[in-house]
Amino acid sequence: MSARALLALSAGLAACGPRAADVPEPAAASSPATVVTLERGPCFGTCPVYRVSLAGDGKVDFTGIRFVTPVGADTSRVAPEEVGRLVSSLDSAGYFALADEYLANSPACGRYATDAPSVTTSVRSGTRSKTVRHDQGCAAAPRALTAMERLIDSVAGTARWTGR
Repeated sequence: MSARALLALSAGLAACGPRAADVPEPAAASSPATVVTLERGPCFGTCPVYRVSLAGDGKVDFTGIRFVTPVGADTSRVAPEEVGRLVSSLDSAGYFALADEYLANSPACGRYATDAPSVTTSVRSGTRSKTVRHDQGCAAAPRALTAMERLIDSVAGTARWTGR
């Protein structure tokens, strides 16, 4: 994703969600200890099931489970600056202020529809760490969360494995 596109998406995400009180320093956002992960679970159908992680040094680890090519492990790289910009964009969009879970029967879920996939994301940067579990059947989950999940996929380049 180009820097211009990432900046535009970041600005759009910032308008969709609450802003976290503490913004990490740019050095923390791109340090080797930085890790962003996304794991997509199954649905009633052919949703891709996989896990991807982006390290602060730009390493992308992908593990395909179902409805992806390849099934198994693969790696690639992105520029470390892309990972830093991703963490900054997620922070600006309010990732660290989200509820920990948007799951059936949780207060943040709202009306629930079955058979939708689940997505678990996590961000570790500097001294901050956050994991969000999101069942996409939860109608009250913020739209910005889905946009953040897509942003992680975009920066990681998961389309090369998922075909989506």
